Amino acid sequence: MKTYCRLEMEFNIANSLYWAWKYESAELRQIFGPDCNARSVASQSIVRYLPGFTDGPLPFELETGYVRVDDINDVQYFYYFIKSENKPTEDPLLLWITGGPGCSVLTAVAFEIGPLYFRVAKYNGSLPTLMLNPNSWTKVANIIFLDAPSGTGFSYSTSLEGSTNNDTKVAQQIYTFIRKWLIDHPQYLSNSFYLGGDSYSGKLNPMVVQHISDGIEAGQRPHINLKGYLLGNPVTDPNLEANSKIPYAYDVGFLSDELFESVKRNCAGHYVNVNPSNAQCNKDLQAVSECTSGINPAHILEPKCLLVTPKPKEVFIERRSLNENSSLTAISPPPSPEFKCRSYGYMIAYYWANDDRVQTALNIRKGRVKEWIRCNYRGVQYIKNVETSTSYHFNISKRGYRSLIYSGDHDMLVPHLSTQAWIKSLNYSISDEWRPWFVNGQVGGYTRTYTNNMTFATGGGHTAPEYQPKECFAMFKRWVSDEPL
Repeated sequence: MKTYCRLEMEFNIANSLYWAWKYESAELRQIFGPDCNARSVASQSIVRYLPGFTDGPLPFELETGYVRVDDINDVQYFYYFIKSENKPTEDPLLLWITGGPGCSVLTAVAFEIGPLYFRVAKYNGSLPTLMLNPNSWTKVANIIFLDAPSGTGFSYSTSLEGSTNNDTKVAQQIYTFIRKWLIDHPQYLSNSFYLGGDSYSGKLNPMVVQHISDGIEAGQRPHINLKGYLLGNPVTDPNLEANSKIPYAYDVGFLSDELFESVKRNCAGHYVNVNPSNAQCNKDLQAVSECTSGINPAHILEPKCLLVTPKPKEVFIERRSLNENSSLTAISPPPSPEFKCRSYGYMIAYYWANDDRVQTALNIRKGRVKEWIRCNYRGVQYIKNVETSTSYHFNISKRGYRSLIYSGDHDMLVPHLSTQAWIKSLNYSISDEWRPWFVNGQVGGYTRTYTNNMTFATGGGHTAPEYQPKECFAMFKRWVSDEPL
């Protein structure tokens, strides 16, 4: 006798096949060619319960699945899709990508804009628990959270070539994902579509938006109802961002007047890849490093803490007793930060995501990803082959799409000074001058709007919704509703 979950899965597959047939199989062949296996309806599944969420069934609709974005090299992107808790048929559809490259989008689901948070408690070997996020962006939007590129989160490739990534390749794969996902979910074709992300997605997302825009102009199917994009503390021009860190450090009071004037003079405003023969510049840079080494660059007002990265296997032996009765499949558990640190929650996420019960509930394919790592910097093979994404912003702006660029003013990784500099380089006039924006009577940040439909806003740290969830939810809700911040 088939289980309820199995029957439900078969119903969802049949439903997707029906919609695909209704959308015209001839059109599918035009998009994907004669190979029907290019589609991925069989990998969709509905998740009603999640281990660690102890309040019963999930109070929102969660779907997980895989989409093959490279048939030749078998690259499979894993996603979480959460329906809007408001009006799914009318609310916008947002695709969200986390940065890195190589950071799992579970970071966004459970620490930033998704409907769940980890309950941060001292880890004792038991399964970490989850609670609801009152500021989830899914209250006003349908959101696809995507693990990209391959090697990130639960996304993978079965070939060596498919495991090698670069900016242009990954941007094309994300575009392929969007098209295939919408073919499998044609009921969302009429929803307004937005692309979002933070940090390194600032390189990729503008390229993807241009792919979508080019496809629309070329009459490609399915037709994507693209309205715009939003980016938080986006990596755009790494040289510009690196060179803005020292002026930012001076602006917030980390450097003396004398040191700042000296490093400006001796380094001529260029603080990366300095010629070793420029002894005075390198001496000044060393002094700057000594002044800022104790600062948390992701949020300068928070403690500098140990980041959660994998450690050698022997660490697991020390903690094995904590997990003897669990279904944990850890290989190289991360070190434990201090409990007061934000990164303690990242460690908890490691133990949750590597639990067999969790992976079964999420319908993770067994054996494809040996270990879930929040930011897989070592394991993701990546070549950064696009120097700057500024030109993509310019091209998109000319086509009239809306954009929201928000920049945490306490972020020293991608300082707001560099973000404002490349926005200024687009040479668009200001339509709404610099002013504060408010949430519950308090200043959430500052904003200005340009004539190219671009809104700039400040507030928070590097991943702003993680640090200011209430303010960033209000910001997104207003912007996506086409209201002033």
